[in-house]
Amino acid sequence: MTASTVRFAAILLAGALLRVIALPEQGTGDTTIWKVWAYNAARHDVAELYGTTADRGPNGEPQRRVIEFAGNEMTVDYPPLALYELGLVGRAYWSWSGRHFPNTAALSAFVKLPSVASEVGLVLLLFFAVRRSIGLATAQWAIAAYWLNPAALIDASDLGYLDPQFILPAAAAIVAAVYEWPAAAGALIAAAVLTKAQALFIAPAVALAVWSCGAPEHRIGRFMRFGTGGLACAAVIIAPVAIAGGWPNMVLALSRLASHDMLSANSCNLWWIAGYVLRVRDSVHDLGIWTAVTAPARILGIERVVELGYPNARTIGTALVAASTIWTLWTARRARDLWLISAVGAFVVHAYATLGAQVHENHMFAAVPLAILAASGRSAFRGIAAALSAIVALNLNLFYGFGLGVGYALPRSVTIIDATVVLALINCAALAWHAATLATVSRAAALEKLPGAAPAAS
Repeated sequence: MTASTVRFAAILLAGALLRVIALPEQGTGDTTIWKVWAYNAARHDVAELYGTTADRGPNGEPQRRVIEFAGNEMTVDYPPLALYELGLVGRAYWSWSGRHFPNTAALSAFVKLPSVASEVGLVLLLFFAVRRSIGLATAQWAIAAYWLNPAALIDASDLGYLDPQFILPAAAAIVAAVYEWPAAAGALIAAAVLTKAQALFIAPAVALAVWSCGAPEHRIGRFMRFGTGGLACAAVIIAPVAIAGGWPNMVLALSRLASHDMLSANSCNLWWIAGYVLRVRDSVHDLGIWTAVTAPARILGIERVVELGYPNARTIGTALVAASTIWTLWTARRARDLWLISAVGAFVVHAYATLGAQVHENHMFAAVPLAILAASGRSAFRGIAAALSAIVALNLNLFYGFGLGVGYALPRSVTIIDATVVLALINCAALAWHAATLATVSRAAALEKLPGAAPAAS
């Protein structure tokens, strides 16, 4: 056994042990939500969790069903595939606990298992995709860059977010589209979106791959297969909800995702800076400049900002994200390789997480595995992948430490001005660097395609 093999085995073991240690921890308040959903999905028909025809208002309008577990009442606002997955672990825990379903550390571990299983799938996807095109050594680098990535360790097994569950099919959709399997790509990206709506920001990279990878004269046929695969997968996933009479309730529940009244939901982005500036401006006369500037930043409601006479951040953020996506697709329109198309996905997610309003603290994590995949074949993105990993890990830690009951959050006052605001400024600068790198690599990739052009450096 070679020294490199031993090192790689040690990396795999270390990452696995860190995840096993973190699994029983409480995570964040989101973990409590997953427990409620898992319990009710284990006891009742998953398709009815949104509500059915029985859940109607006085005028027949759909209403969201309130479900309960361990004294916590809430509704459902995630797409159905996430509920099916939580339902599976809920039933497994129901059986494992002798049909008691106690609210213990074991339940925390169970509800995190789908995300950790998806991480294993991501590692396998990285290995086969990179090894097939480049070689074993680079594949091992990609796996190590993800498996021991602090952002990955904190996001899933520690804090308990469901992100890997949609990132796996979304990344697989990019790989399938690049290898000219458009029907599979359509089915996979549909599965990703119906796990978590944020996968919509990876869909442009999948569509670009379907457009670019393959003979130009077959583009229409590829897109038809792409659409057919997506519609077929979506129909299978949504059918149980529709049969149960919960379609209007599901639409009502998912529409809530677009109407959160938060300028930034603890995401260190452009709007977190805007909220901080507005609070300083509003309080400086009463508190004084030093107290106002050094006070901790807090979530500010969009409606409150509008009441103060400022433009609607939701509209501006949507326009900025749309413009960034169009710019990205145009800039990388000649992309043909897996690495550059993955970079497109990473940048669109980064732009959404930085420029969009209502963004949550974990939403930028989806850019991390895509940036690692891009960096495997285009070394210019390695610095970007490292920066994204550090920003996401710090964003999560500054707000939640290593989870409820664990602590170890970095002190936000260490930078005098709230460290989350400083990180938001760094993130905005990182987005500009990311854009410049994507443009440079895209120009080099276009030169590689020109007859007689010298190969651009990878």
